[in-house]
Amino acid sequence: MATADERGNGIHIGSVRGAFAIGDHNTVTHHEGPAAPAADPAQEELLRAVRALRDDLSRAVESPQITALSGELAETETEIADHGAAGPGRLSRLRTALADAGAVVGLLASGAAVSQAVAALAGG
Repeated sequence: MATADERGNGIHIGSVRGAFAIGDHNTVTHHEGPAAPAADPAQEELLRAVRALRDDLSRAVESPQITALSGELAETETEIADHGAAGPGRLSRLRTALADAGAVVGLLASGAAVSQAVAALAGG
């Protein structure tokens, strides 16, 4: 959209996301889409533990097991943030990655917290 004034200057507005107003005395009301799903306290606990373990693993020596676990943790964090919960398949993959990286995970309190949260959610 372009509008030229008498000097030939124009105004161009490209892509806009959200709400904005131009000019004096304008107001803007922006309504977000549907609210995020209600968070399950157990899922919230898992999310906190996943974030703590990801932070701790960033200081660990890289190995294939640590790389795989870091990837599962990132995907778990995204799934909980986007959907409000990590599904059974995600929990199973995370449990396997935790076991595979057991030597490092066992040394970290955050690793124990993730393992306990996954066990509580996955049943055992």
